[in-house]
Order: sequence, then C-alpha cells, then structure tokens
Amino acid sequence: MKINKTLLVKYQKATFYGVGVGPGDPELLTIKAVRIINECEILAVPGKTKEESVAYGIALAAVPEIADKETVCIHMPMTKDEKKLKESHEKGAAQIMRLLEQGRSVAFLTLGDPTIYSTYLYLQKLVQEAGYETEIVSGVASFLAAGAALNTGLVEKKQQLHVIPSSYEIEEAIKLPGTKVLMKAGKKMPLVKEAVARMEADIYMVENCGMDGERICRDADEIPEDAGYYSLIIVKDKSEPD
Repeated sequence: MKINKTLLVKYQKATFYGVGVGPGDPELLTIKAVRIINECEILAVPGKTKEESVAYGIALAAVPEIADKETVCIHMPMTKDEKKLKESHEKGAAQIMRLLEQGRSVAFLTLGDPTIYSTYLYLQKLVQEAGYETEIVSGVASFLAAGAALNTGLVEKKQQLHVIPSSYEIEEAIKLPGTKVLMKAGKKMPLVKEAVARMEADIYMVENCGMDGERICRDADEIPEDAGYYSLIIVKDKSEPD
C-alpha cells in the first residue's frame, strides 16, 4: 500500500489501539479500555460482521453507546496456511491505515489481553512498520479469570507458570515444572485430555469463562471431549511450593 507521507505527518496523532476486553464478563473491562473505546472514532473487530464478534458483544454489554459507533470488520481466517494468513493480515492492516491517514483513531477489540495470542499483534506490526502510532490497552487474560472462577491461585513462591497453545504439539511442554495453562484446547480436546489425564497433577477445565454457558471441571475425567473453542485447561503440580 502506498502511504501518503503528507497525510501521515498531518495526522500523526491518530493511533491504532489494541484493546483487551477480557475473557467474557463485561464487568472485567478496565476503566482505560472503556475510555479508549469511547474516545476512538472507529472500532475494529475481527470477523465478517460485528454481530458475530465475541469481543464486540462483550464491549457492547459494558458500553451500550458503541452500538452507534462506526465499526469496521476485519476477516481473520482460522487457518495455519501462511499465505492466506499473510494476505488477510495485509488486507486488514491496509483497512486500518486508510482510516489512520484520515486522522481517525481506531480501537481494535480483542478477547482477553492483546499481548497473548491476539490477532491484533499481526496487524500492529504492519501498521507500526508503516510509521503509524500504535498502543496496547491491557485486558484481563482468560487464564487469570479462570483462576478466579476456580477460586484458586495459579502459582506460589518459586512455582513457574507456562502458557501453552494447545493447537500445537504439547507433549513436551506439559512436562515443564509448575503450572501449565493450555490455551484454546477445545478443538483438540480429546488429544489434550488424553495427554493430561496420565499426569500426577491437579487438572481443571474452564469453558466459556465469564460468558453464558460457563462450565468448570475439577478433574480430568469430568472434561467433555466436545468442549467448545473457548476452553482452557490448567494443570497444577501436586507438590507444595518451596
């Protein structure tokens, strides 16, 4: 995309924000997230329509007035095909940069926190490389909310915390000491369940944390193999922390 340098200088204060809306409970939006969402002229959401965006639904419940705010939808396909991903990221970044060139700040809504496996990060890199301002607004990560839902701590003293994407090989990662968080385990739940069931550990699953249909399991045997996409597993070593 060819960048108009004159417009870029003129509207250098236009910013592309990645705004974390938390895992599901609208009450977990931060005060800063609400302020940025209100201040930005444009909202951006992943998906073909804003109605199908879970992140938008969470923000709408917390800030109903955004129903009238201009919203752009950025299609981000669920695939590991590098060519398709690159094309979608470039197309999405071009959409954002056209708005920034007009001096209009954009708030991209993302589940949880934008720094953790977020679609925003792919767009941010391209927008930032093109010379535009970007900023991340922290949100409550799903595994932190899951710990609260379980009413248990995740780590103490010298215990380690490992965040692991379940859509990749996990066999070696789950052998790490401390507490393991297996993110987005739903699509591979039968394989993930089989891997963790053999471990001497406390095993929990939280599905749809903070959303309608939240479900909590406190034993590997209770975990359903048809759990939804927004499911995570927490594996805690049984040994007491030193």
